[in-house]
Amino acid sequence: MELFTPEFGLVFWMFLAFACLYFILAKYAWPFIIKSMEDRATLIDNGVAYAQEAKSQLDNAKAEADKLIAQARQQQAEILREASKLRNQIIEDAKGEAAVEAKKVSQAAQVSIEQARKESEKQLRQEVGEIALQIAEKVLRTTVSNDSAQKELVDKYLSEVETKN
Repeated sequence: MELFTPEFGLVFWMFLAFACLYFILAKYAWPFIIKSMEDRATLIDNGVAYAQEAKSQLDNAKAEADKLIAQARQQQAEILREASKLRNQIIEDAKGEAAVEAKKVSQAAQVSIEQARKESEKQLRQEVGEIALQIAEKVLRTTVSNDSAQKELVDKYLSEVETKN
């Protein structure tokens, strides 16, 4: 049983070695170990805080990106509405200008037609007048074959002209 029961001297020296080791470790090693554990805990806390900050910044960036995308879509819709409005306005302006131009062309055509009608009417009157003169000349030649009948006819026309004036 001596194996299980240590002697007093062994226990004393083991206690003394333990106490010395304890005091040396307490004075030099434990402050370093505690300081490095606190530094590590601070580093971990800072890493967690940094990760949380990065996550919040990422969430903010995502929210801001979504907001910018929404604004871009709104601007796109506004630009499309303005383009459509401008297109419709251009079409309406072109239709108005075409109507004005068509009216001008129509009026010019009417003026041209009226001038052509007057010219044709004038030409027709001249031709009818010439034909009437030719017919009258032929009729007079046949009816007024001598000089006395011609003088009588001329006197009759002169007296009609004088009575009208």
